[in-house]
Amino acid sequence: MTVDSDSESPHEHVVVRRGTRSGLPIIVAVHSTALGQAIGGCRLANYPHWRDGLTDALRLSAAMSDKCALAGLPNGGGKTVVALPPGRKPDRITRRAVLHDVGDVIAGLAGAYATGPDVGTGPDDMVTIAERTAHAFCRPVDAGGSGDSSGHTAVGVLAALRALCAERFGSADLSARSFAVLGLGRVGSHVLRMLAGTGATLVASDLDDSRRALADAAGAAWVGPRDCLTADVDVLVPAALGGLLTGHSVPRLRCAAIAGPANNQLDTPATADLLHQRRILWAPDIVVSAGGIIHATAVELHGETSDQAAVRVRGIADTLTGVLRTARATGSTPAAAARLRAGQRIRDGQRIRDGHR
Repeated sequence: MTVDSDSESPHEHVVVRRGTRSGLPIIVAVHSTALGQAIGGCRLANYPHWRDGLTDALRLSAAMSDKCALAGLPNGGGKTVVALPPGRKPDRITRRAVLHDVGDVIAGLAGAYATGPDVGTGPDDMVTIAERTAHAFCRPVDAGGSGDSSGHTAVGVLAALRALCAERFGSADLSARSFAVLGLGRVGSHVLRMLAGTGATLVASDLDDSRRALADAAGAAWVGPRDCLTADVDVLVPAALGGLLTGHSVPRLRCAAIAGPANNQLDTPATADLLHQRRILWAPDIVVSAGGIIHATAVELHGETSDQAAVRVRGIADTLTGVLRTARATGSTPAAAARLRAGQRIRDGQRIRDGHR
């Protein structure tokens, strides 16, 4: 099933297809190409029903459009979701089959969209997808790609934390601050080590207790996930899955500010207002988490050197500073300020594109 943009959907293309090899639902949502080729990760995850995967793809692809616009990338937003039935984990043969199915769907979009890693996929999977389409990035370095993006995402998070602290506390010096890092996966563990290098006071947690060794090595106090969320620190750094900030959790927070790489941190847009009411300064995740995608697309899709891409990643600090200053000047939430900036850039891009037709 292919759906083009209409009055009921802001997306340009939505493709839902049963994989010819795997038999699994393949969903590709292209939200916008106003600024250029749409990009977004390939998510391989379990859903109660494939339509829940479609809902996720629509939401995540729209967020990618905003992320790209705020990062100054010449790209729009898209997303791939492979909706696995509850409790099912594909074996090696099925995994290869479904990734080839993904590649075929993307190839059928004729360059409108390119995909990278997301939940459930990694750089090696992009090599498999690239066997069916040229539009896959974040492949390993030895396969001609830019490699694992987690380190670059973490660099962007540190840049954002400095900008956040400068706005909230009047100084970008991280050594004077305390941080609670919740989630020690690939990105979170990088962030924890980098913060340890600044001399900051640290608290850390993860659902996987074996990762306590990472906290010990960084000199961070280890606590349970619930205690980490409500730790009495300057800055909370969400680095696990999204939906952490809710109407139930926000009243229990004891931090002064929040910035982290976890995507979709707010359960609903209204939660941004709750944070604002509590005077907790929240850095929009679409700004904070953009380092990996900025570096990968700059190197693999736009032909820049790694050094040039690194400058762009560090520019996240300036982007966030602009968003926070706009929010302060207008009395709005950072979420609203970010949406305003992103929407304006996308509309400007659409006008330019329409003028060239």
